[in-house]
Amino acid sequence: MFSSLFKSFGLSGRSIVLRAPLEGDVIPLSEVNDETFAAGYLGQGVAIRPTGDRVIAPTAVKIEAIFPTGHAVAFRTVDGLDVLIHVGLETYNLEGRHFKVHAAPGDMVTAGETLIEFDRQAIVNEGYDITVPVLIRNAVEFASIKGDVGDHVTELDQLIVAKSR
Repeated sequence: MFSSLFKSFGLSGRSIVLRAPLEGDVIPLSEVNDETFAAGYLGQGVAIRPTGDRVIAPTAVKIEAIFPTGHAVAFRTVDGLDVLIHVGLETYNLEGRHFKVHAAPGDMVTAGETLIEFDRQAIVNEGYDITVPVLIRNAVEFASIKGDVGDHVTELDQLIVAKSR
């Protein structure tokens, strides 16, 4: 009887926390200098201006795709979030320079394991924007996706909360 009342007020949904896969300053996607990311065409989430030099698994995940160039990784968390992390903008043009991949499609990895290492300063020196979009690709399955915009996060800090329907 009360479950429909709670649901009508948005009180019944389960929350899933995505922890930060890298260290840096969190900005809204709308501030990303790429319309595909800024408009949310690839998913909802946030972007990070990194201060570190690696992307880690934010929880136990299964790697769905990782580009040989090292600029992007897609995975599914044990909680059901489909996540895409894209290191920099247009960085596929670097053809793998300044990136080192530590995982492969199909790998099951635990929280804190390094997925990608990158040389942040070398990427910037080559003229690329190093902003890292962190996207929930299956955002439509959730009632809301809220990121900790304005915060400085370290690895594994809370980054995004997805509230189920």
